[in-house]
Amino acid sequence: MTYVLVLIVLTLAIPWGGTVVARRLAGVLPPRWACLMLTGAAVLLAGGTISTLIGLFHVPFLASLEHLPLEQVLEVWPAVVPFACAAGAALLVQAVMLVRRWVQHRVLLKRAWLSADEGVGDGDVLVVPGTDVDAFALPGYRGRGSRVVVTSGMVRLLKEEEREVLLAHERAHLAGRHHLLSAVVDLAAVVHPSIRSLREALVFHLERWADEDAAAAVGDRRVAAVAIARAALAGTSRGRVAGYPLLSATSGPVPQRVEALLLPEPVAPHGSARRAGVTAVAGAVAGGAVAALALAYGLHEYVEYAARQLIGVPGGCSSMWGVVDALVGSGG
Repeated sequence: MTYVLVLIVLTLAIPWGGTVVARRLAGVLPPRWACLMLTGAAVLLAGGTISTLIGLFHVPFLASLEHLPLEQVLEVWPAVVPFACAAGAALLVQAVMLVRRWVQHRVLLKRAWLSADEGVGDGDVLVVPGTDVDAFALPGYRGRGSRVVVTSGMVRLLKEEEREVLLAHERAHLAGRHHLLSAVVDLAAVVHPSIRSLREALVFHLERWADEDAAAAVGDRRVAAVAIARAALAGTSRGRVAGYPLLSATSGPVPQRVEALLLPEPVAPHGSARRAGVTAVAGAVAGGAVAALALAYGLHEYVEYAARQLIGVPGGCSSMWGVVDALVGSGG
């Protein structure tokens, strides 16, 4: 069973390397591409981890379905039951944490709408009275359309052209459905701790995506940079919760965002550069998911083959070690 253990360790360790590759690649891609790539990477890596755990959890049950006595399995792999129990416990914990995190998202979204009820509507904009300086994109909830929430303190702070930048920024979040990308990666981060770094990277690139859309809407990158800097320096953003899918112009590493707006607009890769980027992502990130799916399938095939040999097939192997020999051409 050595090869199985090696595959398990590699599959569970791959996300650590995959997230590093994904973050570095995101740093050289335009914001929109970076956000989509980071979200896809988080989903693939989380799916690979879950597939590995499911494969481990099912080994004793697959053996029983194939009429393979558990005692014979334990003779070859004494740790199979502890491994299966650990995998089952991990899956249970992940399921509970996923449900809890999803409920938390819904509760926080409900609270955000309740806090915005006192706002005065002007089209898709809600102006909330108060001295706080804040603005954020509020996704739709229970039949209510999405809105841009701005405090009166923020309105007083910014000049007219800067307010246009702020509103364009938050509208870009809503138009791009950035809150869904944020929520997906936030939930994926529950599955494997390495994915948390992708969540942090995604927040930055989502803000950069909205910054670029806002700069294009007003037609002046310098004005957009000044507006983002002024809003962030004065922003209070009280009561925010990490991972909350509401995105604000005052969040993320603002100095880097302002610096990027003072540079020329990033250009999406074309031709060979695009193909190279897609190939790199597919190879480095999807590898974890593919390996995990292969492990789940391989475990099933391994137990099925072993069962056929041990329940009386003529010329069969006398033990599961013989099955390993037949499958991998070695004794261990």
